[in-house]
Amino acid sequence: MKYDDIINLPRPVSKKHKPMARIDRAAQFAPFKALVGLDDEVDEAARLVDERIELDENEKELLNEKLLIIAENISERPLVRITYFVPDSRKEGGRYVKDNASVKKLDTIKKTIIFTDGRTVHMNDILSVEVGL
Repeated sequence: MKYDDIINLPRPVSKKHKPMARIDRAAQFAPFKALVGLDDEVDEAARLVDERIELDENEKELLNEKLLIIAENISERPLVRITYFVPDSRKEGGRYVKDNASVKKLDTIKKTIIFTDGRTVHMNDILSVEVGL
């Protein structure tokens, strides 16, 4: 039979080198990751974002009318349901956020809506507004 002459021999022990510790021996067989960061890049590429929706002229006019209603009632801190675009910091696109908030101020110079909690939304990012909820 094959290897019958050596199958029962004791394991050879080197006279020059000490036996390797088990932890060091195990490290030799640990997985090697040749492409560090590839998983992160694949995850980022797979992450979905929304495209910004451009309003047509009729939708812009309707939005402006609602902003005028808010401006006329600003002293009452009107409650609105707003949908706005938040650009993504890492890739083209972003996401749409729906929120209920009370409006503190409309800044026509900076073209922003300032809410009572301190958040601001640029008017160009607004998709829709419902006033007086």
